[in-house]
Amino acid sequence: MSDRDKVYFVSDSHLGIPDHKSSLQREKLLVDWLQRTRRDARSIYFLGDIFDFWFEYRHVVPRGFVRLLGKMAELADEGIDLHYFTGNHDMWAFDYFQQELGVTMHRKPMDLIIGDKVFHIGHGDGLGPGDRGYKLLKAVFSCALCQRAFAFIHPGIGMRLALYFSRKSRLANAGQDREFLGKEKEWLVLYCQEILKERHVDYFIFGHRHLPMRIEVAPGVLYYNTGDWFYHYSYAVYDGRQLELCNHPAAK
Repeated sequence: MSDRDKVYFVSDSHLGIPDHKSSLQREKLLVDWLQRTRRDARSIYFLGDIFDFWFEYRHVVPRGFVRLLGKMAELADEGIDLHYFTGNHDMWAFDYFQQELGVTMHRKPMDLIIGDKVFHIGHGDGLGPGDRGYKLLKAVFSCALCQRAFAFIHPGIGMRLALYFSRKSRLANAGQDREFLGKEKEWLVLYCQEILKERHVDYFIFGHRHLPMRIEVAPGVLYYNTGDWFYHYSYAVYDGRQLELCNHPAAK
């Protein structure tokens, strides 16, 4: 591949929690990472939950994150191909990223062909067996009528309310997010195995689990989880020959 032909994958920085100070520190590290990738990146895929909550009113977007948003626009202006998959915390991102930053938006997992390899990528929420309660909740939150109803709430109230429940959810599941459940219980592994019954895939890449993983889901087929930018500061990079999990130098 050429000097600028690596493909990067990152997810789950949850900017906005638990407080402004620590969120700002993570944002600066993420911006530093993007600055490093610009030397050799062809494409960068943000696999969701970069923000702990995001809602675009018609004339209002969430306060903050100007360093990250500015860097994304800068990289897109340079010709680096940027893609953003909505996650369970930022599913209410609509057209702001596309129109203002030049970032292509995705709402569902997709197949991606790089060279002679087939990738299947996405955020990872609501996939695989079980978790019917969340899948029902996601269907409600994805409903256009519910989105319009939330838009009638004043941004000052709506953002506070959403961030309160978002923090409660993240803190309640913090321990589970960092535990490996075993190959037979990791529902994204089970999802990968179901996809392989339908078609060929070489690499599966997801976020959402907050735990960096590299698992062989079938002979010669690998599932990677990009981890997070909360504990691990991890990401994946493909150089045309191999896919590798890495960490930002600041990771402890």
